[in-house]
Formats: sequence, structure tokens, C-alpha cells
Amino acid sequence: MSLFVRLADWQTDKATIRDIRQKVFVEEQKVPADLEWDEHEETAQHFLIYHHNKAIGTGRLTGGGKIGRMAILKEARGLGAGLELLKRICKFARISGQKNAYLNAQVHAIPFYEKASFTVTGEEFMEADIPHVRMELTLSESEPSENLDDWNR
Repeated sequence: MSLFVRLADWQTDKATIRDIRQKVFVEEQKVPADLEWDEHEETAQHFLIYHHNKAIGTGRLTGGGKIGRMAILKEARGLGAGLELLKRICKFARISGQKNAYLNAQVHAIPFYEKASFTVTGEEFMEADIPHVRMELTLSESEPSENLDDWNR
């Protein structure tokens, strides 16, 4: 399938991360730029997903197991990249010691997150003028063991 997820560093990968999120959130979804970039950028663990060596998506994990800023470029949707990225972020959260993961899903994306076993746990709310719901997942401990050193190999 030629999809590859790797850990990203805000300092060295900022331009790539920003480019993807600018296209998806600011240009496509009309999220105000001042809402897209926040105080968590430098402390979050960022991820990039590649297809044929081209970065096509990004996501991040912040404190307490919160997954956010999941974005796949429009021309790369339908390749399974979003689900692969989400699974890898969840795996990273689990091996980092998190027991649960959560996210604020855009309402139209609920079925996507349900495919990854997330469940809606909250009422609908507005974020950046887009309807969202909180979704949660209990992270499985039954997967094969892996540790953080195995990641960028």
C-alpha cells in the first residue's frame, strides 16, 4: 500500500505539518488561522503519514491522550491513510502509557472514527464554527508488544 507513518518533530517538520493543516483546515474547511495554531504545537507529539514518499497527512497527540489536528490532503483521501495514521497514533499513545485516547471529531467524521472503535461520549458542540462531538477509545493491551525505540526504524 506504500503508506508510512513516522514521528514528526515540530521544530524540524513544522513547514510540512503547517502546509498540510493550512490546506485542509484553513483553506478547505475555512477554520480561522488564529484558531488553527495553538499553545500545544511545541509540546505535542506530531505524526506525518507518507504515500510514495510524499507527506499526505498529519496528526498530533497531546497530554492525557488527546488526538487532534488529524488532516489528510484532499487528493490523498480514499487511500486508507487516515485510518492508518489514527491506528499508529493510538498505538503510540498505548506504548507511551496511555490507557485511553480521546478526540473532538467533526460530526460528519463520526463514522470514520467509529471504524477505529471510538465511541461518542459527549453532546454536540461547536469548535471553529464546525459541529463536533467528543469520542473516546480504551486502548487495547492485547496487541503485540512494541516500544518507543521501534518507531522510526
